[in-house]
Amino acid sequence: MNIYRYKTLWKLALLAFAVIIGLFSLLYTNNLVKSLKIEERKKVELWAEAERQLISSSDTTQNLAFLLSIIEDNSTVPVILTDGNDSIISARNFDPARINDTKFLKAKLAKMKGKTKPIIFDFGDGHLNLIYYKDSIILKKLIYYPYVQLSVIILFIIVSYLAFSSSRKAEQNQVWVGMSKETAHQLGTPTSSLAGWIEILQMKHPEITITEELARDLSRLEKVTERFSKIGSRPDLSPGNIILVVNQTIDYLKSRTSSKINIIAEFDPAGEILIPFNAALFSWVIENICKNAVDATEGRGEIKIHVSDEQENVIIDVTDNGKGIPKSAYKKIFKPGYTTKKLGWGLGLSLSKRIIEEYHDGKIFVKYSEPGKGTCIRILMKKDIR
Repeated sequence: MNIYRYKTLWKLALLAFAVIIGLFSLLYTNNLVKSLKIEERKKVELWAEAERQLISSSDTTQNLAFLLSIIEDNSTVPVILTDGNDSIISARNFDPARINDTKFLKAKLAKMKGKTKPIIFDFGDGHLNLIYYKDSIILKKLIYYPYVQLSVIILFIIVSYLAFSSSRKAEQNQVWVGMSKETAHQLGTPTSSLAGWIEILQMKHPEITITEELARDLSRLEKVTERFSKIGSRPDLSPGNIILVVNQTIDYLKSRTSSKINIIAEFDPAGEILIPFNAALFSWVIENICKNAVDATEGRGEIKIHVSDEQENVIIDVTDNGKGIPKSAYKKIFKPGYTTKKLGWGLGLSLSKRIIEEYHDGKIFVKYSEPGKGTCIRILMKKDIR
């Protein structure tokens, strides 16, 4: 369980790191934008002063050339020069194709009036010139830069996390498959040997009734071996009666569970619901869920298995009156390694999820749970898998 807590902390740390970088960049860029805005206004004021002097100047050719050079140097800040009646006299640094479009310039002027304070020159006798301007393209790009940077950082972290998760999941799958195949291989030899010895005992000592129990447990071992051999490769699904498999699994669990645990089948044992599934793997899922329910009741309680036939799905609900699951762990319980038991491996429900969702295209999830009152695990099995 600690693994998932640390994993969550790492996720939050990465997200916090991205936010801190973005906020720092945003604050720094905002300060830079403010400084540049001041510089741009000074630049426009200088341009305006040059315009004013050029209009009223009778100075030498050298001075006129200097004033013209100041005006020409403004190649980034969009400006519009108007008279006191808002008639446009000239404009600079707009789309060259629309610089002579009066309607376009008037629309730009209307926007400028609401955003920046104009620079006013009074020539006397009621003759005014006003200079309107707006932020340059460079300044606009700089304003949006930190937001773009933050988005890129977050996107990079998301992509990196997904790539890491995918790689880790593939590695886990390889470990699972290898371990399952090796387990099946290791069980195969002693199982075959036991089958031989039981057959000899039955032939030479038919009066010994214990051989029947041994044969039953051997059959169980063979089923376990079959289950492990199927992990890692998609099993064959064949039409079968799911009621029969659930009922057989319950009978097996009852014979090997404490009498203080009451396992109740809320369905007709003689009923029939035919769906495509793998009986060996599906019974493993029911066992895993029921064994977790037994642990949750701490050896004394009630487990109900309800099967209902819907239009497109078969629904199996396994409900216990145990200690319950906190809402924050609804999804975690199906992840490999998550367990609340000191000696648990945390693989039972993870295997169940793999069997139901990957092999049978179904769903398994916590329908509801309340600490101290119990839990209901729901399985949805499709009647038709295409």
